[in-house]
Amino acid sequence: MPELLTPLWLLGLVGLAAYLLGSVPFGVVVARVMGLGDLRKIGSGNIGATNVMRTGNKRAGQLTFLLDAGKGAFAALLAWWALGEDAAQVAALAAFLGHLFPVFLGLRGGKGVATFIGIALVMAWPVGLAVCALWVAVFKLARISSLAALVASTLSPVLAWGFGYGSMVALFAVLAAMIIYKHGENIRRLISGTEPRFDK
Repeated sequence: MPELLTPLWLLGLVGLAAYLLGSVPFGVVVARVMGLGDLRKIGSGNIGATNVMRTGNKRAGQLTFLLDAGKGAFAALLAWWALGEDAAQVAALAAFLGHLFPVFLGLRGGKGVATFIGIALVMAWPVGLAVCALWVAVFKLARISSLAALVASTLSPVLAWGFGYGSMVALFAVLAAMIIYKHGENIRRLISGTEPRFDK
């Protein structure tokens, strides 16, 4: 954890603002704007980029990924620029929790992978690049998005430590734990061999 230099009341405001930004359900917005229907009634019902991809509209899926990654990245980067690393870590975690448990959707949100990647890239870019490389490598081998996400996120605290970002190990560990939690059903399907694959 970084040294806490920002007043607690200000960290609280940062966290609230970042949570509200993270709560914006870009997947739902993109799906509606592009005429794909209510994303919560399509495929897995998840509001993230992977489920948007399952509508068959790759451009919508890519846009959702960029927006979900961007909200985590923007919250963390702005807080770091304005107040420092302690505020950035609070903003990163709050935006991530906003995506997972959005106030605008009754706390039923996404699984956090895109937002996690956006956070990783701005908080510790070598870790972010390594996470992306791991995701791509596992996905190309298995063609399973959830498996790629689980492997990449689970290894992120180790990567943070290895790249010299000791103050961020705890943050990455918490983010990874939440991703694992949100992928509970996927993990059960992976174990049973029924998790769907993407066609090549």
